[in-house]
Amino acid sequence: MLPATFKLCAAISYRHLRNMTGLRRQAAVAISQELSKLACRSTGPSTWINQVRRRSSLLSSRLEEKPFSEMEMSYIKQGEEALQKSLSILGDQDGWKTETVVDNGDKVLSKVLPDVGKVFRLEVVVDQPLDVVYSELVDNMEQMGDWNPNVKEVKILQKIGKDTMITHEKAAATPGNIVGPRDFVSVRCAKRRGSTCVLAGMSTKYGAMPEQEGFIRAENGPTCMILRPLPGSPSQTKLTWLLSIDLKGWLPKTIINQVLSQTQVDFANHLREHLARTVAVNC
Repeated sequence: MLPATFKLCAAISYRHLRNMTGLRRQAAVAISQELSKLACRSTGPSTWINQVRRRSSLLSSRLEEKPFSEMEMSYIKQGEEALQKSLSILGDQDGWKTETVVDNGDKVLSKVLPDVGKVFRLEVVVDQPLDVVYSELVDNMEQMGDWNPNVKEVKILQKIGKDTMITHEKAAATPGNIVGPRDFVSVRCAKRRGSTCVLAGMSTKYGAMPEQEGFIRAENGPTCMILRPLPGSPSQTKLTWLLSIDLKGWLPKTIINQVLSQTQVDFANHLREHLARTVAVNC
């Protein structure tokens, strides 16, 4: 039957038969049936049948992929660069100085980098599993303004593939308006590999989001949050937050340093309170 089927396919190549759609359909069905019969008769599909199937599957997946534009590729590259640079900074344990230590064990460290300036590093433990924390910080990113009073709004402007997005964040003014309202346009890269999750980002240009009235356009990055289960306690999550921000405007460095380190401590407290309320409601 199989040789006859191939003869039928060969017949389609003749010019006077090429327009006979019924014949092509009949040939395709016949081939499919023969492949299925061969697969059923043997202990396993032969090598060439497997190759046909794999190539067909690969071709189908490629046809379904949507190619990225040149601009989208540049955003993806920026996100990857932010991630790699952030991990490199955090991987260097030398030169970190303690800024703040809280009674519950939260601490903020800092160091000065020649090409970046002063960066801050928050290290905390959250009494919630990694999946819960990740979902809140990544999947529910746009709701951050509901529970963090230091944030007015987070809006996802564009998603690029499964890992990259462009966001617009509005930061609230500090008490006493010592630091007025700032906003940021950032490219973010979210990666999850096994038990480690990383959300990295840096400032970028986005034509659809020009500077906003009433806000100073600040710059951040490289910045990232790393989530890992606490060793020996999978129901807890260790969160490390690398923060690097240029607030712009005329601000003394002492005020900037105080504001940024306190912002990190406040963030950890607000996150804990929010997660505790969320879990209580869901129970």
